Amino acid sequence: MRKIRVYVDTSVFGGTQDEEFAEESQRFFKQVQKGIFAVILSEQTLRELSRSPDSVQAVWQDLPPESVENIPIDDEVAELAYEYIMAKVLGEASIGDALHVAAATVDGADLILSWNFKHIVNFNRIRGFNSVNIRMGYRAMTILSPKEVSDEDEER
Repeated sequence: MRKIRVYVDTSVFGGTQDEEFAEESQRFFKQVQKGIFAVILSEQTLRELSRSPDSVQAVWQDLPPESVENIPIDDEVAELAYEYIMAKVLGEASIGDALHVAAATVDGADLILSWNFKHIVNFNRIRGFNSVNIRMGYRAMTILSPKEVSDEDEER
């Protein structure tokens, strides 16, 4: 069975250390350890993780190498991120968030996982990202929080 390829932004790693988000974040990474999901990390995520506390970096570093894909921020990704900004899906100050969504879209991830409810996991933003994606010839993206992908039945 093919692993579900999930683009994971920095908030999910940080969520493992946050009381509000720890349970679902940790459950997701346990599912990665079991081989259910493959984690996609972009250069943007790795840049952000490099500035994170050691405990957050350890979550990333402890992932099985066969379950992690690293993808670049290339010209195609940068152009799509710029299109999100030009379409006012996000403001210029949120270019990092635009790069996350663009990298996942260009790579063809099955879904994006984030705790960033202001700029990524947000109904109006998702509609905006997908409008731009379709106009630019990409497919619509599924964007969820870890709470929405955790399957408590799998723990039984």
